[in-house]
Amino acid sequence: MEYSTGTKLDAIDLLLLDALQQDSSLSNQSLAERAHISPPTCLRRVKRLVEDGVIERQIAILSADRLAHLLGHGLQAIVEITLERQGEEALTAFEQRVVQDGAVQQCYRVSPGPDFVLIVQTRDMPDYLALTQRLFTSDANVRNVKTYFSTKRGKFGAQIPLPSKP
Repeated sequence: MEYSTGTKLDAIDLLLLDALQQDSSLSNQSLAERAHISPPTCLRRVKRLVEDGVIERQIAILSADRLAHLLGHGLQAIVEITLERQGEEALTAFEQRVVQDGAVQQCYRVSPGPDFVLIVQTRDMPDYLALTQRLFTSDANVRNVKTYFSTKRGKFGAQIPLPSKP
């Protein structure tokens, strides 16, 4: 299987990617054992997947509930944004501006409906208000903002379903 980067992926690459999506903290030794390959081969393959951009980055997903005693529960919101002008230049300008803000966890261009859906995390409602002033109210091209506040997260995932065979 060849992807747009020119990277060819075989069954071992897919197995490595699947294992890393489930737990990126696996040691090279453990990962190699799961893929039934030698540790040097495993290291070389994972390095190639990173260099080719197939693996963008590896992160830790923190438990908001377990950190609440330190940080407060915070406020997570799903925000729909509709712009006045939807030309490529306007869409790109808005996107580039919002993705730089630390409170914006995810940013999607969507269609039909609003132009963007953002997932944002703020400390509290005053912090959310400051975010709206910073990102939306101050932008003359923002026509409509619709926010949904999360009361409970039932699932959070980031895995991309992979084929079992290339």
